[in-house]
Amino acid sequence: MKKIIILLLAVCLLIPSVSEAKNKQLEKALKKEMKTKMKEYNKDGWKVFGTTRTLEVALASHYDKLNSLGEDGYEVVGIASRFKAKNVGKQMAANSACTNYAQLAGSTLKGRVVSDISANGTDAEGEFEHFYSAYERLVEKEIRNEMQESFSVIRDNKDGTFELQTYYIVSESAASKARQRALEDALKESALAQAHANKIADFVRAGFDK
Repeated sequence: MKKIIILLLAVCLLIPSVSEAKNKQLEKALKKEMKTKMKEYNKDGWKVFGTTRTLEVALASHYDKLNSLGEDGYEVVGIASRFKAKNVGKQMAANSACTNYAQLAGSTLKGRVVSDISANGTDAEGEFEHFYSAYERLVEKEIRNEMQESFSVIRDNKDGTFELQTYYIVSESAASKARQRALEDALKESALAQAHANKIADFVRAGFDK
């Protein structure tokens, strides 16, 4: 009995050590990643935009937010090119991020639905196009309120125009609700999709691969 107690104590002491080692390894990898990213930004002429913080601090804060969310955190980037007014570029980047997210959600849903329904002998590719289009449009609308702006970088194109990248963080647990709302509205626009509503809803609830 005494040997068992000693063994259990040894295991309890070992677990924190393993966890601490993994955390240090992750911290080291993140520092290396941030250093590499900073070199890329500096080399390509990017500067932080819209904050008094340095680019290094903004990037570190961005990584920290993503890490705190774990598997639930998802990064979305919005890009605006060749604009003159910076406020216009900021809006262009926001629209770009929403569109990128919606297209990914739509293409993943499309792949799953087509694969499943085609396996049952139904040629649904053309018939569902209207539904997919509606779904993407509605996801783009719904996801806007779920995106948390993290930081932006800007560079001068040396021709009177600028280029901007804005990084957003999305919580997938919150985003799944936005996709569910989009699904419900998109189904109303497609009688054919309604016939497969339960299967499609399952795909949306399951989320999509990051």
